[in-house]
Amino acid sequence: MNNMPEEKIGIVAVSRDCFPMSLSENRRKAVVAAYQKKYGEIYECPVCVENELDMRSALVDVTDAGCNALVVYLGNFGPESSETLLIKEFQGPSMIVAAAEETGDNLVQGRGDAYCGVLNVSYNLKLRNLKAYIPEYPVGTAEECADMIHDFAPIARAVIGLSNLKIISFGPRPQDFLACNAPIKQLYNLGVEIEENSELDLFEAYNNHAGDARIPGVVADMEQELGEGNKKPEILAKLAQYEITLLDWVEGHKGSRDFVAIAGKCWPAFQTQFGFVPCYVNSRLTSRGIPVSCEVDIYGALSEFIGTVISQDAVTLLDINNSVPADMYHDEIEGKYPYTIKDTFMGFHCGNTPSCKLCSCEMKYQLIMARSLPEEVTQGTLEGDIAPGEITFYRLQSTSDAKIRAYIAQGEVLPVRTRSFGSIGVFAIPEMGRFYRHVLIEKNYPHHGAVAFGHFGKTLYEVFKYMGVPVEEINFNQPKGMMYPTENPFEA
Repeated sequence: MNNMPEEKIGIVAVSRDCFPMSLSENRRKAVVAAYQKKYGEIYECPVCVENELDMRSALVDVTDAGCNALVVYLGNFGPESSETLLIKEFQGPSMIVAAAEETGDNLVQGRGDAYCGVLNVSYNLKLRNLKAYIPEYPVGTAEECADMIHDFAPIARAVIGLSNLKIISFGPRPQDFLACNAPIKQLYNLGVEIEENSELDLFEAYNNHAGDARIPGVVADMEQELGEGNKKPEILAKLAQYEITLLDWVEGHKGSRDFVAIAGKCWPAFQTQFGFVPCYVNSRLTSRGIPVSCEVDIYGALSEFIGTVISQDAVTLLDINNSVPADMYHDEIEGKYPYTIKDTFMGFHCGNTPSCKLCSCEMKYQLIMARSLPEEVTQGTLEGDIAPGEITFYRLQSTSDAKIRAYIAQGEVLPVRTRSFGSIGVFAIPEMGRFYRHVLIEKNYPHHGAVAFGHFGKTLYEVFKYMGVPVEEINFNQPKGMMYPTENPFEA
């Protein structure tokens, strides 16, 4: 299935009736030409909006053109009521961007005053309780506006995706993992649907897929993916049956929604009843754009989906797990990389990270579970060190009293051998020690964090703002010298 939203951006120019309309029209054409030259398709609405009737005509035009994201372009001062009504009636995410003046030789008939117009449109948006993305500095040349619209594209994708997302969960959170349990009220506030199911429903569906004719084909695909890492070939048929079960469940239960994420259960009874652990299947679906979280982590699945849509790449969900041993830090990190030992930690999960994000992979059994269960029922983990490179660690979370908050921290996976088990990597995030104490602990975040492979903090921040997360609740790893509110000023 295609589980990735696609944005089609339309640009509508607006014009104040006491300014030349040609000013906005010509500037719009220049922005479109710059965007198409550098980035590709954008729909240019031929209607320039001066009044409410123009607004309706432009709305019909961009809707008929299939646009699901809108750029309102102030080529001059702009009509504040009509342009904000356009944003109100358009069914999709919107952006405000404005024209800079071109030359000091044409500041009489050629002056547009869009710099001023952005102030008025922002005020009118607030009056009408409307949302729009406004860049850090929203006034620019044609080329600069094209770049800003390009920055808007992944934000628009995320907003479109969330408005059409259903999260499917199976079972309650395991005992002693209440940290991943959070009220679902904020999902509905974000426009996300949720379907909560029993593990027994899933088990019945799995059993009904016994002997499914598609199983051998999925097994062959798994064998090709694993290659020499296929250390548990005897378990592949069961895993293939489970994968087909989940995919059929998604198709049968997504209902009116276009996109799906899954919050699955993996213990304590899963292993003994299904006869395996689902980690490898979770990794395979996640690599195909259908995020699957562990331990029924609903907000983890939501976070993974956001990162998938923004990065257009596979993501993973990891425990913020253990410290890096001092001897390992001194031997392999100190002096080679610009991090203190408190900047480093290990991100780990049993075996859910897609193979494309591992240095190499092997199919194994779940060591922690096998300490108390027969090893044969814990098979199904995909193990390996996570590939080095830039990452963004982040999470969107509801608090226990149903308030929404988020964190974002950019860093990297270091090319350091972990010497451990599971899907695991040595992570380095500047000032991680302080961030760990004054954000993750202080604000009661769970141990799971989503990982996107690349630096996407700028886009995530704007997406969270657009979704309504209060800016004071979008936390980040603050640099040295920038104190957290709870940080002791007398601490050495």
